[in-house]
Amino acid sequence: MIVGIGVDIVDVARLRAALERTHGLRDRLFTDAERGLPVESLAARFAAKEAVAKALGAPPGLGHRDAEITTGAHGRPVLGVTGRVAEVAAEQGVERWHVSLSHDGGFAVAYVIAEG
Repeated sequence: MIVGIGVDIVDVARLRAALERTHGLRDRLFTDAERGLPVESLAARFAAKEAVAKALGAPPGLGHRDAEITTGAHGRPVLGVTGRVAEVAAEQGVERWHVSLSHDGGFAVAYVIAEG
């Protein structure tokens, strides 16, 4: 059963400018495993974090670093959740996440399905 669906799109140049302009933003938004990636990949991951929040109904207190997108087998994105995101997901009965990421033409998009 689908518990929630979220989608988000990010302007890569806008994220790049924000990361260059705001000291510490990269550390506030991304986990250690994500920080070293190219900005296009960071934009896709930021979109996924926003999509996770939307899939959960955007409850207060969610942290960007409580959702981490790593690369699994054959390049497939894998979502791991901790902290408040994991707590809310458990309350809502989420047992599995499905994530799709893409970037092209200066934009990154993510689609997230929370399955129970």
